[in-house]
Amino acid sequence: MRPHFFGAFFFLFLSLSAQQKYPQDVFQSPLDIPLILAGTFGELRSNHFHSGIDIKTQRRQGLPVLAIADGTVTRIKVSLWGYGKALYVAHPNGYTSVYAHLQKFSPEIEAYIKKIQYKKQSYEVEVFPDYGELKVLKGETMAYSGNTGGSSGPHLHFEIRSSVTERPTNPLLYGYEVRDATNPSLIGLFGYPLSDDALVNQSAKKIQLNFTKQADGTFLAEKVTAIGTIGFGFNGFDRQDMAANKNGVYSVTQKVNGKTYSEYDFETFSFTETRYINTLIDYAHFGKFKQRIQKCFKEPSNRLGLYSTLHNNGKITVKEGLSYTVELLISDIQGNTTKLLIPVEGKKETVRVKRDNAKTDDFIIADKPNNFDLGAAKVYFPANTFYEDFYINLKKGEDTIAIHNNQVAAHRNFTISFDVSKYTQADRKQLFIARLDDKNEPRHTKTYKRDNSFTTRTRTLGTYTLAKDTIAPKISSRNFKEKQWLTNYSYLSLKISDDLSGINSYSATLNGNWILMEYEPKTQTITYNFDDAILNKTECHLKVVVTDNVGNSSTFESTFFRK
Repeated sequence: MRPHFFGAFFFLFLSLSAQQKYPQDVFQSPLDIPLILAGTFGELRSNHFHSGIDIKTQRRQGLPVLAIADGTVTRIKVSLWGYGKALYVAHPNGYTSVYAHLQKFSPEIEAYIKKIQYKKQSYEVEVFPDYGELKVLKGETMAYSGNTGGSSGPHLHFEIRSSVTERPTNPLLYGYEVRDATNPSLIGLFGYPLSDDALVNQSAKKIQLNFTKQADGTFLAEKVTAIGTIGFGFNGFDRQDMAANKNGVYSVTQKVNGKTYSEYDFETFSFTETRYINTLIDYAHFGKFKQRIQKCFKEPSNRLGLYSTLHNNGKITVKEGLSYTVELLISDIQGNTTKLLIPVEGKKETVRVKRDNAKTDDFIIADKPNNFDLGAAKVYFPANTFYEDFYINLKKGEDTIAIHNNQVAAHRNFTISFDVSKYTQADRKQLFIARLDDKNEPRHTKTYKRDNSFTTRTRTLGTYTLAKDTIAPKISSRNFKEKQWLTNYSYLSLKISDDLSGINSYSATLNGNWILMEYEPKTQTITYNFDDAILNKTECHLKVVVTDNVGNSSTFESTFFRK
C-alpha cells in the first residue's frame, strides 16, 4: 500500500508544481454552470492533440459564454467545419482565451461580423479586429454556446494559449475545478519487440499481454519472457465525475527497476508538432482497429516535446538470465493514478510468431522524394511524407488506383495526378477524383483541373478513382410554403443536399439583395434570420442557387408575404 500511496502523492505534487507556473484565481469560468468535461486537454484525436477542454452544456445550446477576464477580441472566425463560430480574446497578462462551436455572438460582436459577412457576401469569414476595437469585461456575455463546425454535440470548446507563442496550455492548470476522484481506466497492454533479435513471449511481432487487478487496486501483468530491445504500449482513458465520457489521461511514466525510462504529460504542446501524434500512437493498430495505443517508448521520427524524462528513448534492453520490473503509472491531472506492474524475465526462446517481412516491388525512402507511375495516375510523395522507410503496395488501373492502406500515416500531403485525355470536355466537367471509403463509396477530394490532368493533394492512403456526378443538388423549404404569410416568423430555413460530389457553394437573394444564410452541413440546412431586416416590401421573392463540386447547379425560387 505504501508504494501506491507514494505514487499518487508524487503525481499530485507534480500537478501542483505545474499549476504554480500559471496564474491561479485570475480567470473565471467561461460558463455559469458546474464544469463537466466531454473532452480533456491533449486528448488523442485524428492527426492532432486536443488543444482545449470540451465543456458540457447540459445537452443544449444558447448558454451565455462569459469572458474569463478583461480583454480585447483579436480574432473572429466563422467556418463550416473545425471550430465553427469561434472567438479569440487577448488578455493583458499575456494569455489568449479561445471559445469555439458557438451558436452566435453577443449583439455588438454579431453586428460587427455580419457587416463583414454582408460586405464579402460570404458566411465563412475570418477577421482580426484592431487591438482594443472590441473590448470585453470579465464576466461579460460575449457569445452563446452552440454546436457549429466539427462539433458532434452541443458543448463549449475552451482554450488558454500564450499570446506570444500561441502554444495552448491545459486550462485545468489555471485553478478551474472539475470533480474527478476516479483513477484512469486501463483497457489493453502490448509488448513490442524492437530490435531484430527481440522476442516478447516468443513473438517477433507486437503482442497483447494479459493483466489482472489486485486487491490494493493496482494491476499486475502475467510474467513476460523477452530478449533483446523491447517496448510497451497501452490504451486507456480517464473519466471525470458526473460524466461517462472516455477522456484522455494527463501523464504517463514508465519505470524499469525503479529508474524512470520515459515520462510525458499534457501540460502544453506546440501546434507545429501536433501531427507527430501519429508517432506516439501505434498508427497501424489504429488504422486496423480504431484503437489508439500510446507507446511508452519514443520512435526515431517522433519530434514531440511532451517528454520530461527519456532514458534509452523508453526502450528496454532485456538480457538473458536477468529479471526486470516494469512499472507504468497512468495519471489524470488531479493525481489519480493507475499503477501497472509488468514482471519481465530475460529468456531466449524459440520463435513462435515471426515478424512480417512482406516485400513488394516498390520501396519508400522516407527522407527522399518518391515518384510512381500507376498507369491511370501518377503519385508523387515529397521527401519526409512518411516517418520511416517501408515497402509500399501499389496497384495500377485504368480509372482506379490503390495506394497501400490506411495503416500507414502520411505526415505531409502527397499528390495524385490522373490523366483524363481520353475523356471529352463535357465529361471532364462532371468528373472528379474520389477516394473509396470502407463501403467502397466514392468520397469527393478537392480536384484541381488543368488541361488533360486532374490533381488532388491528400494525406490519406487508400483507393482513388475518377467518379462522375451528373445530378444537381436538391433544395427544399423546411418551415414555409409558397405564397405564405410569414409575419410572425423569425427565420427562413431550407434544406440543401447533394448525392455525390458534395456542395461547393450556395447563394441567396431576397428581392434581388444578397442575404446571409447560415449553413449547417451536419443538418444540411441553410437559415436566414429576419432580424437582418433588409426587407423593403410586403411581397418578397426568395432565390437560392446551390452548386456542387463539379458545377451542377440548382435554383429554388419562392414568394412569401411579410409585414
